[in-house]
Amino acid sequence: MNFDRKDLSNIQLLDLYKRLLKPRLIEEKMLILLRQGKVSKWFSGIGQEAISVGITAALDQDEYILPMHRNLGVFTGRDIPLHRLFSQWQGKKTGFTKGRDRSFHFGTQEFHIIGMISHLGPQLGVADGIALANKLKKNGKVTAVFTGEGATSEGDFHEALNIASVWDLPVLFVIENNGYGLSTPTNEQYRCENLADKGIGYGMESHIIDGNNILEVFLKIAELKASLAENPRPVLLEFKTFRMRGHEEASGTKYVPQELMDMWAIKDPIANYKAWLTEISVLSEEEDAKITKAIKKEIDEHWAITQAEPEVVASLEEELGDVYKPYDFEEVTPSDTVENIRVVDAISNALRQSMERHDNLVIMGQDIAEYGGAFKITDGFVAQFGKDRVRNTPICESAVVSAGMGLSINGHKAVVEMQFADFVSTGFNPIVNLLAKQHYRWNEKADVVVRMPCGGGTQAGPFHSQTNEAWFTKTPGLKVVYPAFPYDVKGLLNTAINDPNPVMFFEHKQLYRSVYQDVPSDYYTIPFGKAALLKEGTQVTIISFGAGVHWALDTLSKHTDISADLIDLRTLQPLDIETILASVKKTNKVIILQEDTLFGGVASDISAMIMEQCFEHLDAPVRRVGSLESAIPFVKALEDQYLPKERFEKTLLELLAY
Repeated sequence: MNFDRKDLSNIQLLDLYKRLLKPRLIEEKMLILLRQGKVSKWFSGIGQEAISVGITAALDQDEYILPMHRNLGVFTGRDIPLHRLFSQWQGKKTGFTKGRDRSFHFGTQEFHIIGMISHLGPQLGVADGIALANKLKKNGKVTAVFTGEGATSEGDFHEALNIASVWDLPVLFVIENNGYGLSTPTNEQYRCENLADKGIGYGMESHIIDGNNILEVFLKIAELKASLAENPRPVLLEFKTFRMRGHEEASGTKYVPQELMDMWAIKDPIANYKAWLTEISVLSEEEDAKITKAIKKEIDEHWAITQAEPEVVASLEEELGDVYKPYDFEEVTPSDTVENIRVVDAISNALRQSMERHDNLVIMGQDIAEYGGAFKITDGFVAQFGKDRVRNTPICESAVVSAGMGLSINGHKAVVEMQFADFVSTGFNPIVNLLAKQHYRWNEKADVVVRMPCGGGTQAGPFHSQTNEAWFTKTPGLKVVYPAFPYDVKGLLNTAINDPNPVMFFEHKQLYRSVYQDVPSDYYTIPFGKAALLKEGTQVTIISFGAGVHWALDTLSKHTDISADLIDLRTLQPLDIETILASVKKTNKVIILQEDTLFGGVASDISAMIMEQCFEHLDAPVRRVGSLESAIPFVKALEDQYLPKERFEKTLLELLAY
């Protein structure tokens, strides 16, 4: 192996050696503990240390790195106290996830490291968002994100690289090509000769680097870092390397030909660098022994600290309290100046006034810039706020949602528009597995609002008409808002943008231009978890949200003799349980109307809750009304049959006659 020191001093060369040696010695300790049954699982990076160490050493301490399982050198390179790492791996309270997640599945703002989730790909989009925030700040900072050759087959890889290239984001996309995705060799994963060649398709600079040569890694990254500060752009880096142990220790390496193991053993990054340092008289045997002894002493001392820590004691209050980031609602009351506007206008007003209020707010979505969005909600925004903050995106929902997470990590707020709520399925993973779990896992906010134009009644067919709120009300960590009137839309959207937690904001398309209301002209907020009691009565409680509220109002206008409490939930998570139960205890009959298909929907949970908590107050079974158990059809006659408006009237009258 050839080492070219360029102008590096002896001190710098020796520092790189210490940085290389530390993760190796920690790993050797962990493998012993694993055999002793004192560690439950281990993902080894032996043979790959030069990549993590070289990149981390070349970047500034405040530049974000997004590592993976085998990047221990990133964590040690940022000088995280070892006992905190050990406590994380052992599931102790002082670890970064309080025992809620394992190994390297964590992040830390203190050390500017953002850990992965097991789905791998989303962190590439997160890096895009972090880099976008850096670019908006004009701070010249670089973001490095790691992935393996296996994850380059994921759609998120394509999406993230494409976004970074289109937006000229200063991201180093680091591929550790170690030959195997678990046990699948590269010739069964992709057909191009080198993964670096994929950069051509994105118009992206790319390089192939010897991942076992610490000096080649360090010097190339240092060179690129300086270049990207002057000329922000993404760079694809393929590091050729090899992992000398299994995917994780239980996997073994029997699937690897022995001659391949032997070939790469000769290329060990630490042994070769040590031999070269010795050859040029930078490192002596005595100095090496001294360095090794000091690191092992540090490891043993910090392992003892972790071992002395008590095991986690479960606290129900703490577990539930950490699902969401605490948020003190900021009530802003409106003035008396009003204008009669539509739902679509209320959304636009809220976005505009929030953009004025939060100069760190970025809106992203397909066609939202000059075109103004599919529903013209952001028309004129580019002229007022500029394309840096009102960003057209490629058609890639997953990476855009992940980029929203990255913006949040790096001090921004994000609003992501799904052109239609149906399309969220291609961005589902980062919403339910990244945004929703982030605060619970490692105390990091996800300051992202996902706007969801939804609903039927416009003859748009199966892929543009779904109301899919139940996909998200099931996921702890998400807040779900579904207003029915312009006043609520504006106030709740302002609150959603203020709230540091991820919010799914549903907007019924049929209501966009059909519902008018007097709405305050200036900025105001409405709290989550507070339903609106639209009508008061004694015979029955009607519970609904979205378009269903208007269907209920239409039905009641036809039957003026019905005395009903009509509850517009407005937010589904959090849910105003107090208002629901108080009404049911008063009227003793309840019907729940939702537009979504019935099975597994919000109405089912509300019904179950009422049966459990108000059973003795009920004079009839709780009734639920929803759409047919099919996809939503296109032709009006079929859509009218599918939607529950007519069935609601029939069921309501049956309930009153019970």
